[in-house]
Amino acid sequence: MTAPALTTLRRTPLRRLAGVDRLAVAGAVLLGVVVLAALLAPWIAPYPGDGGSATHPLEALLPPSGAHWFGTDQVGRDVFSRVLFGARTSLLIAVAVLAVSGVAGVVLGVVAGYAGGWARDVIMRVTDIFLAFPALLLSLALAVVLQPSVTTVIVAIAVTWWPWYARLTASVAASVATRGFVDSARCLGVPAPLIVLRHVLPNSLTPVLVQLSLDGGGVILTAAALSYLGLGAHEPTSEWGLMVQQGQSLFTTDWWVVTFPGLAILVTAFSFNVLGEGLRARLSR
Repeated sequence: MTAPALTTLRRTPLRRLAGVDRLAVAGAVLLGVVVLAALLAPWIAPYPGDGGSATHPLEALLPPSGAHWFGTDQVGRDVFSRVLFGARTSLLIAVAVLAVSGVAGVVLGVVAGYAGGWARDVIMRVTDIFLAFPALLLSLALAVVLQPSVTTVIVAIAVTWWPWYARLTASVAASVATRGFVDSARCLGVPAPLIVLRHVLPNSLTPVLVQLSLDGGGVILTAAALSYLGLGAHEPTSEWGLMVQQGQSLFTTDWWVVTFPGLAILVTAFSFNVLGEGLRARLSR
């Protein structure tokens, strides 16, 4: 094979994909399966009504079988169907928390990093106040004050999550603001808001996106913990943490009621973590 042909081979997409972290790919595939299952839950769930308030007392606590792949719960609802609908709730919470906290943190971080001075001092001191408290403890305190619901979980977690993105974005934006292309834009008389939107913000997002992918699993676990403690989703909503709480007393006798929603939490959190680690490793090269 000639030298030009070898050069062409080295540049093919297959050659570039050879360096991709297989674990990250596995995480992305697993997460894609979970997301697809959540989106298609009303159509692929064998018992769609069991995702809500339906009850079948005569079929309570049936073990896994061909009719009920994951068995049934205390009131006869199909656990597999509830796990599928629980994916919708858990992923909704994760997406909402990451969107709200990410946008708030990035906006405040870019302002602090680019403006500097008193604006940075004020934003960073407020950030330090929030970071002084353990995130889970602060989320618990907020959830106790508010009425238990999915919205409460989103608010309670988002309020404690944004400071991480604000601090990360502020440090990156401060570095970007000193680069030559930003100085050139200032010399040309480009307005500060336009500089931020065109130059500072786009160049500050990469580490934030990696952190968002890493934090997805943490949000899933925190939301499940709040629902497990009775501070989040409640009946008839299907939510993995709530399902674990309802089935914990049956673990030694009817293990399937608590095991399958627990595995759903584990798999989803694992998928987010390995995907985030893979992205971080790939983007740091």
